[in-house]
Amino acid sequence: MPSRTLLAAARSRRMRGLITGVPVTRRVVDRFVAGENLDQASAVLADLVGEGLTATVDRLGEDTLDASDAAATRDAYLAMLKRFAELGIAGRTEVSVKLSALGQKLPKDAAKITLENAVAIAEAARDAGTTMTLDMEDHTTVDATLGTLRDLRGEFPWVGVAIQAMLFRTEGDITDLATAGSRVRLVKGAYMEPASVAHQDKHEVDKAYVRAMGTLMRSSAYPMIGSHDQRMIDIAHKLVGETGREPDTYEFQMLHGIRATEQRALVAGGETVRVYVPFGDDWYGYFMRRLAERPANVMFFLNSLVKK
Repeated sequence: MPSRTLLAAARSRRMRGLITGVPVTRRVVDRFVAGENLDQASAVLADLVGEGLTATVDRLGEDTLDASDAAATRDAYLAMLKRFAELGIAGRTEVSVKLSALGQKLPKDAAKITLENAVAIAEAARDAGTTMTLDMEDHTTVDATLGTLRDLRGEFPWVGVAIQAMLFRTEGDITDLATAGSRVRLVKGAYMEPASVAHQDKHEVDKAYVRAMGTLMRSSAYPMIGSHDQRMIDIAHKLVGETGREPDTYEFQMLHGIRATEQRALVAGGETVRVYVPFGDDWYGYFMRRLAERPANVMFFLNSLVKK
């Protein structure tokens, strides 16, 4: 199934009903999602940290249109951070936050409510001894997300942000963000974007990713290389050698359930690897984007249905 079809399905309410109504085995969902509640996710995180990995945790959910739901998401993150501190894993476990889940798309006072919720999470992250990163959603959210980032960094300069290489605007955004200590997660992009704003050809996306990675690696920023593509990882290592970067000035990031063996091999080689760990029962959109990224994920899903 073409990736663009899957990405369109990720936004379709009809398809959501059809897919979530299928009795998909937990083996399929668990490949990408670390359980439906905090207890289950905490067990996964403890195992990852025990193996020398670090993590960033996403409570699944997006496109919140009610202020009370946004507040509930905020409170869930506060509970997460408290739990991580209690477990002694907060120093190696940060949080990733989608601003649309904190109120970015509310019909009234969206920017104000989003910032207030984000500040509360940043304060809790600071108190727990960890950090937070703002996830990036589709191109319509970029300006608002970067605006919230600027507001947050006044008090919390360590707040990170994800930037998608596929967008035409990214080279300019990366240049602006490539400042001392700026934590930037560079990804290729997992949303279906129009040709007017984004590269459509995979090779063009790859070239844009390499250009952005070069800008970050040659700057005083803290690059977070979000990729499972071995070519990109190899190029990152080459840039590390060329720029003389120390191991604690950058990191690799990969998704929970994808290339787990390679994640551990990088750690064994002295690299910092942060695993993006999502959890929660609102898994549909995230799950469909993971299927769209790689044909192997689609085959894994279909084979599991056949074997059930």
